[in-house]
Amino acid sequence: MASLNVGNLGEYLREQRRTAQLSLRQLAEAAGVSNPYLSQIERGLRKPSAEVLQQVAKALRISAETLYVRAGILDEKERDELETRAVILADPSINERQKQVLLQIYDSFRKENAAESASTPAERPGDGAPAGAPAEAPADPPGDRPDAEPTAS
Repeated sequence: MASLNVGNLGEYLREQRRTAQLSLRQLAEAAGVSNPYLSQIERGLRKPSAEVLQQVAKALRISAETLYVRAGILDEKERDELETRAVILADPSINERQKQVLLQIYDSFRKENAAESASTPAERPGDGAPAGAPAEAPADPPGDRPDAEPTAS
């Protein structure tokens, strides 16, 4: 049977399994999959579903998103966003309301940055001024300046 192109998922799984000091049989049992099926995944002969990858990740105590990227199910940018969200949601030192506020702020920053990167430099606020540079104040009309000569009426 020819190897499928699933990135280096099989090698990575084998490495993670060995790091966790688990036999193929132990990992298969912990993940709820058959020993031969897991062996075929490690050898690159089978492409597992997202559900199987999630079970294997849980058994190995690693990120399922990392396995999804290696299997070609998820791209790197999506994984980074999902992992950031997961870290925020898993933080025991903040309450649920604070987690939701953080996620809303995170989303607003991502949208803002996506909009900025999509616009051309001439369309960006500040007309090419460096980010964070103060905008020029509008010129005062001559009669409003303290040093202006009084005008005759």
